[in-house]
Amino acid sequence: MGKYLCGIDIGTTGAKTMVFDLQGRVLSSAYREYGCTYPRPNWVEQDIEMVRDKTFETCAEAVRNAGILPDEIASISLSTQRTVSIFLDRNERVLKTISWQDNRTGAEMEEFAARMDPAAYYRRTGLPLNTTWIITKAMWMQKNEPQTWQKVWKIVQLQDFMLRNLGADDYYVDYPDACLFGCFDNVNYRWDAELMGMVGLNPDMLPIPTPCATRVGSVSAAAAEKTGFAPGTPICVGAGDQNSASIGAGIVQKGIVSVSLGTGGMAIAYLDHPYRDPMSSACVTCHAMPNAYQFEGYQTGAASVFRWYRDEIATQEKELAAREGRNVYDLLNERIEQVPVGAKGLVMLPYFASATSPRWNPDARGTLIGLTFAHDRACIARACMEGIVLEQKDILTNMMDNGIGIDSIRIIGGATKSAVWNQIQADMYRMPCETLNVPDSAVMGAAIMAGVAVGIFSGIPEAARSMIGVSGVYEPIAKNAAIYDEMYEIYCAAYEGFQQKHVFEKIAKLQAKY
Repeated sequence: MGKYLCGIDIGTTGAKTMVFDLQGRVLSSAYREYGCTYPRPNWVEQDIEMVRDKTFETCAEAVRNAGILPDEIASISLSTQRTVSIFLDRNERVLKTISWQDNRTGAEMEEFAARMDPAAYYRRTGLPLNTTWIITKAMWMQKNEPQTWQKVWKIVQLQDFMLRNLGADDYYVDYPDACLFGCFDNVNYRWDAELMGMVGLNPDMLPIPTPCATRVGSVSAAAAEKTGFAPGTPICVGAGDQNSASIGAGIVQKGIVSVSLGTGGMAIAYLDHPYRDPMSSACVTCHAMPNAYQFEGYQTGAASVFRWYRDEIATQEKELAAREGRNVYDLLNERIEQVPVGAKGLVMLPYFASATSPRWNPDARGTLIGLTFAHDRACIARACMEGIVLEQKDILTNMMDNGIGIDSIRIIGGATKSAVWNQIQADMYRMPCETLNVPDSAVMGAAIMAGVAVGIFSGIPEAARSMIGVSGVYEPIAKNAAIYDEMYEIYCAAYEGFQQKHVFEKIAKLQAKY
């Protein structure tokens, strides 16, 4: 058996492949960036075949640069963006792909709520009724694109699609991702026939629910040619990116919480039973470990809000970085460090793709409060960073309100490359925040599951102990934390004021006209 593991993380805006040794050291890494399309406000789609091809490019580069023979890779597993609705015809051709960030299905959500009380739905699935789940996308397709719907043979997620393209003999969905179809019984690990019947689905239309870290095939000759992997290399079920990231952060016991700021954001805590939040405000999905669950606080915008700032506002910084051969994010970090904590009183509600945990409002929109002539682009940049973390503070507050104990926080994702952002998190949460040797914890989690699937490790906890290490700790600064407490009070009051006066609802209706 080979002595190296490969993890592949396929996110919303980029794919990364990494090759590891069994102690978690990185041999090679390759990345490709891509994007989504936005046909209308609140609509987000993606060319998923382009995503596949870009991912395969990262595989080929990582294998080529690892300094090993391809057949020395013992196993491959995946971490993928979750709740991507991929509609396939009988020839397995892609008919349509709707992103997890898409919120077009508000009417379908209301229609479903008329059929089943949302509280009952939450008790059944562990999910607050929301536009994110795939069952609402299926309802939308039936009503709005009936000719396309007639051709639909399978509805799969990205994990299932990529495993099949690598060589799996069928479409397999990991238990955590299966939860996010919105019609999965996560206590008995099976599709819920009644929920599926309510939206015109049947089990044959969906992938096969499968435990994480399960081998489901081998790299095919066709995939080997495109990826550089050796034909016959084991391919294994991984997990959705946030579930995989929790594994890669070592969230395999109570007390440790991970906070991920990638394209989307997530706070995750380990549970040993299928808890249900009395307020139906938090997702409870399957953990990647058997017979375990995770409490999820889910954020749709996160670092993609900061990327929006980079692309739409920071044009001068982008040009300067290009002239100087620098990374634009490094330049932005320098600008932000010069701005006082609290961005001179600017408060952002980062709801660019709606509000999810714990508020669950598809009409919520991004809002910047407090602008004066004293504010410049750097202030807005800092307000974006701080606003993203304010939403995470909201999530963590809700987590603690549910009795989830937090002894330590591990911060993960691309945002950890920014020291200023890491400090903002420690100050905002009033808690030490640990960074990891491999901040790309979703890729690490996939590699861990690859090793478990082929018997290199006895289980995920052993693999986590072998491969994960803490690299540093950011301690909260009391005077900064006091400012952020004040900002959080404003953040909550602003949301509640807009909601009570129906401002979000009116803006959403106005935007729908475009």
